[in-house]
Amino acid sequence: MSKNIHSSAVIEDGCKLGADVTIGPFCHVGPEVVLGDGVELLSQVSVQGITKIGDQSRIFPFASVGNEPQDLKFSGERVTLEIGNKCTIREGVTINPGTEGGGHVTSIGDNCTFLANSHVAHDCRIGNGVICSNNAMIAGHCEIGDHVIFGGGSAIHQFSRVGHNAFIGGLAGVEGDLIPFGMALGNRANLAGLNLIGMKRAGIPRESIHLVRAAFKELFSGDRPVQDTANELLETAKDVQLIDLLEFITASADRPLCRPASD
Repeated sequence: MSKNIHSSAVIEDGCKLGADVTIGPFCHVGPEVVLGDGVELLSQVSVQGITKIGDQSRIFPFASVGNEPQDLKFSGERVTLEIGNKCTIREGVTINPGTEGGGHVTSIGDNCTFLANSHVAHDCRIGNGVICSNNAMIAGHCEIGDHVIFGGGSAIHQFSRVGHNAFIGGLAGVEGDLIPFGMALGNRANLAGLNLIGMKRAGIPRESIHLVRAAFKELFSGDRPVQDTANELLETAKDVQLIDLLEFITASADRPLCRPASD
C-alpha cells in the first residue's frame, strides 16, 4: 500500500488513506476523512469534516473541502460530504458538507470537474459528469442532474433543480428550475432553448431529439399553463428522454421554472 506523503503535510490520527495516495506539501487532512485509492492532494489543500473522496480524484492548491457549511443556522451537528471517483477539484474551490436542515449530506457523483474558485454549498446533490467553470456558484439545497455544464461566473439560486444535460451560460444568474436539456442565458437567466449540441454529444438518438424539440415548442408557446401541457403529453409519452423532461416539469418543486423571455 504505497503512500507518498510530504513531510510538511498534517495528517490527523483517524483518517483513512487508500492505496497509492499522494499528499503534497502543507496539506491538512482531518481525522474523519477518507481518501480513496489513488487520490492526489497537490499542495496546500484542506480536507476536513466527515468527508469521503472517491478513487483517483485530484485536488489542487488552496481548495477547501468539507469545512463547516456557510449556513448561519449551523451549530456543529455531524454532517457529511461525499465526492465520487475521478473528480477534479481545481485551485480555490470550496465544497461544503450538508446541514441538519437539508438531510446532513452534500453528495457529488463521479467524473465531475470544478474549475478554479467555483463553489458548491451545503446540502447539494450533484450527479455525474458535471462541469463547473471558473467562479461558478451553486447555492445550498440544489439538485443538479448528470452532465450539466455551468459557464464561468454563473450562479444558481438555492433550492433550485437543474435537469440532466442542461447548459448554463457564462455569468448567467438562474433563479428557478432549469429543465433537462435546457439552456439558460442572461442575467436574470431565461430559458433560451435546448442544448442541442449537448444532446448530440451525449449520443441521444435523433428521433428523441425531435420529440423533445416538438414538446418544448408546445410546452412554452401559447398561454396554457406549462404543467397542464406536460401532464397531457405525459399520458402518451413513450420516449425515455421526453418522459424525463415531462416528469421534471410535473414534479413538486420549491422554485418556479426558468422560462423563455416574454416578448
